[in-house]
Amino acid sequence: MESRLSRYIWTHTRKQQLWILLIVALSMIPYFMSFDLPKQIVNGPIQGKGFEDPSATQTFMAISFDLPFIGQVDLFGGFQLDRFGTLYALSAVFLLLVVINGLFKLYINTYKGRLGERLLRRIRFELVDRLLRFPPAQFKRVKGAEVASMVKDEVEPLGGFTGEAFVSPALLGGQAATALFFIFVQNVWLGLIAAGMVAIQGFIIPRMRRRLLVLGRERQLTARELSGRISEIFDGISTIRSYDTTNYERADIASRLGRIFKIRYDLYQWKFLVKFINNFLASVTPFLFYVVGGYLALKGQLDIGQLVAVVTAYKDLPGPLKELIDWDQLRQDVQVKYTQVVEQFSVDNLIDKAVQDVASEDVPLREESISAVNLSLSDDSGARLVSNVSLSVALGETVAVIGSAAAGGEAVADAFGRVLWPESGKVTFGKDDILALPDSVVGRQLTYVSAEHYLFQGTLLDNLLYGLKHAPMRPAHYEADQLDHRNWEIREANAAGNPIHDIHDDWIDYRAAGIDEPEMLPGAIRAALDAVQLSRDIFELALRSAVDTDAHSAFAGSIVQLRHSLREELEKEDLSSLVVPFDPEAYNTEATIGENLLFGSPTGPELAGPAIAKNPYFISVATRSGIDRELYEMGLEIAENAVDLFSDLPPDHPFFQQLTFMTADDIPQYQLLLQKLKGRPYADVSAEDRIRIIRLSFLYIEPRHRFGLLTPELMAKIVAVRKEFHAGLPDTLKSAIEPYDPQRFTSSATLLDNVLFGRISHKYTDGSDRIRSIVLDLLKSHDLYEQALSIGLGYNVGVGGRRLTSVQRQKLGLARAVIRRSVHYVFNRPLPSLDHRIQQKIVTSTIELIRRRDPNASVVWVLSNHELVGLFDRILVFDKGKLVEDGTHANLVEKSTVFKELVSS
Repeated sequence: MESRLSRYIWTHTRKQQLWILLIVALSMIPYFMSFDLPKQIVNGPIQGKGFEDPSATQTFMAISFDLPFIGQVDLFGGFQLDRFGTLYALSAVFLLLVVINGLFKLYINTYKGRLGERLLRRIRFELVDRLLRFPPAQFKRVKGAEVASMVKDEVEPLGGFTGEAFVSPALLGGQAATALFFIFVQNVWLGLIAAGMVAIQGFIIPRMRRRLLVLGRERQLTARELSGRISEIFDGISTIRSYDTTNYERADIASRLGRIFKIRYDLYQWKFLVKFINNFLASVTPFLFYVVGGYLALKGQLDIGQLVAVVTAYKDLPGPLKELIDWDQLRQDVQVKYTQVVEQFSVDNLIDKAVQDVASEDVPLREESISAVNLSLSDDSGARLVSNVSLSVALGETVAVIGSAAAGGEAVADAFGRVLWPESGKVTFGKDDILALPDSVVGRQLTYVSAEHYLFQGTLLDNLLYGLKHAPMRPAHYEADQLDHRNWEIREANAAGNPIHDIHDDWIDYRAAGIDEPEMLPGAIRAALDAVQLSRDIFELALRSAVDTDAHSAFAGSIVQLRHSLREELEKEDLSSLVVPFDPEAYNTEATIGENLLFGSPTGPELAGPAIAKNPYFISVATRSGIDRELYEMGLEIAENAVDLFSDLPPDHPFFQQLTFMTADDIPQYQLLLQKLKGRPYADVSAEDRIRIIRLSFLYIEPRHRFGLLTPELMAKIVAVRKEFHAGLPDTLKSAIEPYDPQRFTSSATLLDNVLFGRISHKYTDGSDRIRSIVLDLLKSHDLYEQALSIGLGYNVGVGGRRLTSVQRQKLGLARAVIRRSVHYVFNRPLPSLDHRIQQKIVTSTIELIRRRDPNASVVWVLSNHELVGLFDRILVFDKGKLVEDGTHANLVEKSTVFKELVSS
């Protein structure tokens, strides 16, 4: 990158800068005219110069030129106006000049803003582009939050300065010079006074502001460090809480904030001192004008019109001059910021751009071996990991790599995956150095995955298919109104030096997944998920997810039909009581009282959770029916029973797992509440206390909690109240609830709730597992399983995949690798959290899938479970950074002592 910002700006915006400079030059003409016009108005029609005779007139808007060799050329004779007409005409011209100058400023400022935003877009893209080409070691030396802060915040002022870089000194300098020149024309002595004050300001203020630059640089560095530190706290929060170091972190942050405060306070003090001096010097000049100019006017050496014009012109001088001084400070400030950013992004061994060029066409498979040639590897501290290792993996081989901790096998796998660069020697793909080959070859034909699975925020499907998105394969379809915006975006991307690739195109390379058509993708996804045993996890996520009925309308209709099949299946297996269905005319004993009252799924906050007990409409219905008192009495009994039964139990007692309406921490609070409410009539109880008691009733399920409080009469009354509730539901609440309907899909409920359309009976201890197995079989038998999986694949994994378990993240990371068709697969301990039995199943099924899809593909697997070596054709044994054994399982069992020790350990 260019070392100087001004050169960088000029290189990329030369044509635009020249154009706007031309506009600035043109704008000086009406700007100068607006200075002279007040003098003409004052001296002419106002003071009467040229209108001594009441009938006198003057020519207005005469257009003529005095040309060499030709003489006087008259284009327009103008108008003859009297004194009042001249006053109005000149005033109208003054107003016109104000409008013209304003339009010039509008155009110039808008153009500058657009120019600045374009360059800011260019700088940010270039920084991210360089980030994507950093050597692997660089990512271990810098914090991601600090780099993000530089790209997002620290380059922000550079965009604003782009439009000012050449235009502002020209515009402001031109305005200041024009005003100064005009003052000199009116009177030399006043011009000298103005020029002298300008020189003093130009000398003193920039030197005082150098301290501001130093403080600004310190502020930027400390803010960047704070950003990185906060990111560390976010990423390491579990460790911080585990070791009770939260207060240490608070102290560290407080110290950093104190340092930032001191820097910023010093900056403000110095900043306003400079501002005070600048304003003082600017205010002294009018004083001198009035003294000296007034003296000259009294002596008859300066007329009043000239003095007014000088004062008016000077009013326009301090502004441009101050802004010019501000521009100089901004120039120095952004140069410092730019230099610091360039230093951070100018690293050695940056990957060449050509390596990462887009290749949309099919890249022919390189059916060649991958080899390490005299390979030596070191970590960041310089400690040797591998010394002079040479090996080759042929096509179709399955190779297990084993060794003790830090034996060297993992480092070699990292070198194959290009996440660790050789200190000496090289890794070759065929005869070519792997680091010299383009990403379109190595990134597609060699698949590497380690235990450090990073999942991007988005859906499971986005992350699963991430490894297939090499280049835009099929253009997106745009409607006519969208096409204009897309064409505009292409023009702006070209102007900013950004690629014109459209993120909305279809980027999935289906051939890289071993398929020819998009319709075959679900089969490839299913095969990969089955191989890593992730299908059941995703199915469970699907059951707990809501379904977008707009995107899956046919599927939603099929689920409604599936309810009848579920009832038939349960009756066939003599399990008809396993699920108690919702019936508009009956109370569902396996649902809570709250669910029975609502008989629907809340879609808005008005009726969700505790909010229903505060809803005015619900309160009115409950009060009219009298059920509020009955629920209050029930809540009191529930609280008394819970306190009597559980108050003496420790908080971790398993009984609390059955107590869904109250936690161990709530017990003491309800003890105090019961004492407070004892003997108090319902009418005297506060609304807040009523809600706390009635809430217990809302969460009560008789078969689960078994307090014997739910009578047939109360159940019938609840059904009657809910009918009244839905019958009179106001329009404002109709969008807040989706009533249960046996013939409709409830879009706000989960997929499992829609299939069951009821609640699982608590009589069956394994009821949940049994119903899930039955639903799974039904979905498969009705050809709905693939669509159900697609619902689960729409689950958002969160930042870094944190909404998934560590085991699910590892399985998904392996599936993301397995779905790709490659020549070589390198798996570097991808499943460390799984038990050995599951690891064996996944390793076996993964190898089978790869071989079934492409028999010539090789697999290199660094094993965390050495018992699995029998699944591989060849075994590499590493010890102390050396390849000590290389052979088949049978040979090593017979001859190698190191191998036997590793396998038996």
